[in-house]
Amino acid sequence: MNSEAATVFVVDDDAAVREALCSLIRSVGLQVECFASAQEFVHRPRSDSAACLVLDVRLPGLNGLELQRHLADAGDPIPIIFITGHGDIPMSVRAMKAGAAEFLPKPFRDQDLLDAIWPALERDRAARQQRSRRDTVRQRYEMLTAREREVMALVVRGGLNKQVAAELGISEITIKVHRRNIKRKMGTRSLADLVRMAEMLGPMEPTGSGGETAGSRAYTKVQ
Repeated sequence: MNSEAATVFVVDDDAAVREALCSLIRSVGLQVECFASAQEFVHRPRSDSAACLVLDVRLPGLNGLELQRHLADAGDPIPIIFITGHGDIPMSVRAMKAGAAEFLPKPFRDQDLLDAIWPALERDRAARQQRSRRDTVRQRYEMLTAREREVMALVVRGGLNKQVAAELGISEITIKVHRRNIKRKMGTRSLADLVRMAEMLGPMEPTGSGGETAGSRAYTKVQ
């Protein structure tokens, strides 16, 4: 993985351990930022680039597991590599169930940590790319009219033009026009791409002034 624009954050209240970890991470060409507490990390603005967090479990104030929960509640899915000298099986299970990338008991080999960091950064980079693609699709979807959303909902379910026209009570020619407009606005050339975009959108209610229609009900099923 390219280390450019990727940052490893280290949170550990032991100054000697913290500096040793940061020195190790810098030695492989990665950017690193060090913090003595979870509170310091939470209040540090971060850029929108790939990152992971090397986090001690036992910290003064907000501990590691509490920070993990805080980040999840805040919608910040940064991959976390837990390190601890006091870990036990229930603690590691809690951390992993909550989405931790790794749980390393101290002492651990330098290579063990580095082997956990690289895939964590790659995981975050892939997740960011996925979120960016989803945001683009959502912005395109918002350009559709309420009727176009109804047509799209039925089309991605596999409805033929004739079937969609009958469902919505409009002409087949009008459906063809809507389909062309949908493909243009969504930036897609194939039905398969349109289906993938619909899956990427997740639950969304079509907007319009006529209340629930057959098309809007169909779109809910797609989600």
